[in-house]
Amino acid sequence: MKTSASFSTLIWFAGLSMLGFLATDMYLPAFESIRSELQTTESMIGLTLTVFLLGMAIGQLIFGPLSDKMGRIPVLISGLVLFLIGTTLCYFAQNIETLLIARFIQALGACSATVIWQAVVIDRFEGKAAQHLFASIMPLVALSPAIAPLLGAGIESLWGWRAIFISLIVFGLILIVFTYRETESAPKIQSSKPFLPRLFSDYKDLLSSKVFFANMLIFSGCSTAFFAWLTGSPFIMSNMGYTGADIGLSFLPQTIAFLIGGYGCRFLLNKFPPSSLITAFVFLFILSASSIFYMCFQHTFSTIWPPLIPFCFLAVANGGLYPLVINRALSPFKHCSATAAGLLNFLQTGLCFVASGVVSHYLSYGLVSVSSVIFASAGAVSVGFLLGRTPESAPLHTQEENPIT
Repeated sequence: MKTSASFSTLIWFAGLSMLGFLATDMYLPAFESIRSELQTTESMIGLTLTVFLLGMAIGQLIFGPLSDKMGRIPVLISGLVLFLIGTTLCYFAQNIETLLIARFIQALGACSATVIWQAVVIDRFEGKAAQHLFASIMPLVALSPAIAPLLGAGIESLWGWRAIFISLIVFGLILIVFTYRETESAPKIQSSKPFLPRLFSDYKDLLSSKVFFANMLIFSGCSTAFFAWLTGSPFIMSNMGYTGADIGLSFLPQTIAFLIGGYGCRFLLNKFPPSSLITAFVFLFILSASSIFYMCFQHTFSTIWPPLIPFCFLAVANGGLYPLVINRALSPFKHCSATAAGLLNFLQTGLCFVASGVVSHYLSYGLVSVSSVIFASAGAVSVGFLLGRTPESAPLHTQEENPIT
């Protein structure tokens, strides 16, 4: 097993990890422009984000097992090509129905990057090396909510919203070039079982693992809160009178907060055990989510800052929790790391899809709908945390895993 990654591989990991978020975030400031040109409603434009999450969720279950069976590199390249096809269709969309279909295809391709980079980390690294690598890469993912909307707003102001998808095509092509330069990392599977019976056996192991399920709930709850904010905040801020550029800038403080949490976690791993850090970050997440919920039900705001401030503390918690719980969920399953990553991200993205759909449907309630979903996500995090306090009832057939506290 390796103990460190080359600079080129780090760039590759970072690009793959950011692809789905860039495809999500870059067009957020252009919501109103897209709505106006395609002559549709705010709710239908909100559904373009919801449909994207649905595609991301479904695709995880496809690319994960395929990657374990056929190898990381060929499956990843196929996924990136599919992403390019979907993004090209987004560029040419002349109505909301075409855009919804294109976003679904785009998401199916983008999720291959999300699944496979995590699997490659588990393939090549273990223990503290994997934890530190996740803690190095995951905060970089947070740059997309700040950089992508700003880039999207700038591109839209110069060339229109369709040019946003041209920039995503260029990014996808660059990732394909980097992928061709990487070596295969998928472990050679020696099994007498056919593919489908082995896949069902892997899923049974994953879903019966308390460690996997507990950390999945924490990861999903954190992501659900984030996507509830992503779905609702552009329209809420637009109704408050903010411009597209203002909406893009609003993602900057929460991104800085995520970076503080992620790199703070990387530093703290040298001083404290992961279980203690998870406890502290879960407490911060629940406190922040509860504060947002209370504030938005008690007050009506004319500016985004009152709920945005506690959301930044929630982002700190997310930044710290992501690398810890992802590594803990996947580490016991090196024999099927891409399948495990696919299922983890499918369940996480599925809950984000539901949350985004709820926010879109109740968008007329503004911050109340967003804060309610964020508060509900704190419940999922709490359940995962409590579930993870007890050890596995049976040993896994790979390395031993400690409970999360």
